[in-house]
Amino acid sequence: MAPGTHFVFGTHPQHGFVAAFSSALPAHLGHWFLVREQFEPVPDEPGLFRLTDPRHDGPRRTRQAVHDLRRHGYTVHADFDLDPAASASPPRPVRSNGLLERRRRIAQAAAGRSTQRSTAPTTSPPIPPKPAYAPTVHLAASVGGRSR
Repeated sequence: MAPGTHFVFGTHPQHGFVAAFSSALPAHLGHWFLVREQFEPVPDEPGLFRLTDPRHDGPRRTRQAVHDLRRHGYTVHADFDLDPAASASPPRPVRSNGLLERRRRIAQAAAGRSTQRSTAPTTSPPIPPKPAYAPTVHLAASVGGRSR
């Protein structure tokens, strides 16, 4: 293991995708990181970890573990086909489904002024004049109602 390397990833004929951490890293921290990246200790080989369920997308999960540990600032050595920096597949062309264009139009519409809301009038509407007479309202007395 090269000096300064924290983690090493590779393949093993018996255990599949394996990882180990160096003595430059505290043992409990190396164990914690590898377990969180879905690796488990190999029972008869101390310091060696294998990927849990390697048949379930093992190469991608191992590359993701290498990527995650590097993102945390650790120095990681990995086999060529497990190194995301060396074996990354070329980007696939993106098919346009019109979603980006639709979102752009919605954003422009939201930023502009609405034609549905006009500005409030600057003068108040005219108030009708008071009638010259006072209207009278006659209320009929109810018969048979409850008395107070």
